[in-house]
Amino acid sequence: MKRVITYGTFDLLHYGHINLLRRAKEYGDYLIVALSTDEFNKDAKSKKTYFTYEQRKQLLEAIRYVDLVIPESNWDQKPKDIKMYKADVFIMGDDWKGQFDYLQDQTTAEVIYLPRTPEISTTQIKNNLNKKNLATEHQSIVGQNNEN
Repeated sequence: MKRVITYGTFDLLHYGHINLLRRAKEYGDYLIVALSTDEFNKDAKSKKTYFTYEQRKQLLEAIRYVDLVIPESNWDQKPKDIKMYKADVFIMGDDWKGQFDYLQDQTTAEVIYLPRTPEISTTQIKNNLNKKNLATEHQSIVGQNNEN
């Protein structure tokens, strides 16, 4: 069985994420997604996610290409994960090109960078929602629903 591993935050899941996961799965039989924890996003990446780790995990687990979701809690865990989960292929989006080449020396995994879906990104979605004031409007609606 050929195992593939990829990493990411996967907030505001969109078709660019699905494209990446579908293409990653084409490289093997079993796809492991290391999902950035809320603490890792906040402390190391200076990112605030819209959905919690558990919510993002639930979304990823519902995708047919994903076989296993594990937590990513620090930058340095990749070599250990590759060895622990016996990953043959490490895949990231090409916006990370060259950043993880060292893994080919530290592990037996092949490192592959896949092209991003150019017209979509989580940052773009968040910016568009903020421009239209939809994000703040949605938060107050969600807050009202949670109070009921």
